[in-house]
Amino acid sequence: MRRGTHSRRIGLLAVAIAALLPPFSDAAGTVRLEPGTAGSWPAPNHDPAGTRNAGGTAMSTEAVERLHRVWRFVLPEPPTYSGVIAATPLVLGDDVYIQTLHSNVYALDARTGRLKWARRFHRTSGGPNGLGSSDGRLFGVTNTNVFALDRRTGRVAWSRRVTTGSAPLDIAPAVAGGRVIVGTSTQTPGGKGALVALDARTGSIVWRRSLVLGDWAYPKLASGGGVWWTPTVDRAGGLWVGTANPLPWGGTPALPNGGAYAGDALYTDSILELAPASGRLRWYDQVTPHDVRDYDFALPPILGRAGGRDLAIGSGKGGRVIAWDRETRKRVWTTAVGRHLHDTGPLPAEPVEVCPGLLGGVLTPMALAGRRLFVPVVDLCMRASATGYESLSGVDYARRGRGELVALDLATGRPLWTRRLPSPVFGCATVAGEAVFTTTYAGRVYALDQRTGRTLWSVQEPAGGNACVAVAGDLLIVPAGAEPTTISTPTAVVDAYAAPPR
Repeated sequence: MRRGTHSRRIGLLAVAIAALLPPFSDAAGTVRLEPGTAGSWPAPNHDPAGTRNAGGTAMSTEAVERLHRVWRFVLPEPPTYSGVIAATPLVLGDDVYIQTLHSNVYALDARTGRLKWARRFHRTSGGPNGLGSSDGRLFGVTNTNVFALDRRTGRVAWSRRVTTGSAPLDIAPAVAGGRVIVGTSTQTPGGKGALVALDARTGSIVWRRSLVLGDWAYPKLASGGGVWWTPTVDRAGGLWVGTANPLPWGGTPALPNGGAYAGDALYTDSILELAPASGRLRWYDQVTPHDVRDYDFALPPILGRAGGRDLAIGSGKGGRVIAWDRETRKRVWTTAVGRHLHDTGPLPAEPVEVCPGLLGGVLTPMALAGRRLFVPVVDLCMRASATGYESLSGVDYARRGRGELVALDLATGRPLWTRRLPSPVFGCATVAGEAVFTTTYAGRVYALDQRTGRTLWSVQEPAGGNACVAVAGDLLIVPAGAEPTTISTPTAVVDAYAAPPR
């Protein structure tokens, strides 16, 4: 299920006006980019293991408390149904790279926000999309094609059509071992999500793997099983991915409680390990067999180590975080986060309140720092029955939902602290130095102390948070492009913050 937003006419006007304005830099402050990993954000979730941890950056507690905006780039595009931007930026060398929900790519000067080049595809994406990088190239997707761009110029090195609009590409690619791995999702009856691997040098297709086993019971109704987030890669080259739910959620009067996809509906709502060279399935564990609540387990698994074990940690819209021992493949712990009500077993004939709802649970990637795992949570309930859910078009996410950031002990899953927020957390968790960052749908950016959850710093953006931040050196990059009803005239931007020198 996409993290959709309401498209409102007033937002179109706001962005149209903003598009006439140039990007600008604030005079105060100096951006200091550092060489190496600490001075870059090279992949959608920073590193192959998906930790979203910027490492030894300049983001000390003292520096975070003094963050101020050093430049702003106004995104010159109208919103889609999911806003203008939903992807994590990349920071490489002196450049910031962003992709919008029209699949367009912009290269910005990291010190000033000045536009260096733009490559426009004008193909609407459901998101989150975004970019990967390797060997001087950027890799991304439109709804149907995978492409490679020259980092310096934006020139297209290759573009390969791998799917159709009925089973679109939505995710930022994973780049590993000379392969570019992308994924499809589908809500078209009969459709099945898939992973596709391409040669990073030429764009030729190396393998393609369906993420649904066998046939749907009712292919004229059922679909799903795709991917929503970038896979992660372990040190031995294993490819780890979380998969989405089957459809239609709830059911229909003729086929209640998921009758359109009778049985477990493998490999929906699962964590998978694949061989990256061939796409061969090495192992899986299905978290929610025969899911009728849209509880996809689609987050990118985080790979870490605690308690003498190598762990894979996953989560999704069911609001449960699960850790597996990567050697034994056994579950080590399971922890529920957020509100839970009527969230297991068949749905009743009459509507009840279900928590998490269709846009609740853990929707966006977690982050890892040592033994602390940070989990962004959305508390949003919905009415549902065995024959369907209330319409998403009538749900005001901004006013009805709430958010949490939860810190868990990596070895045990024990909650360390919970910070409740007044708006849904659609903006991931991101670790830098001594802080953990997140953004809410209402456009508020928070930096919290990793140990306690105390607010170190916060700022209000001119649009909602439907994307995740990146950190490189002392530079915090914040995309804001959603359109919550709490912001009357949203202006989609990418903002950069840094602490002034002492």
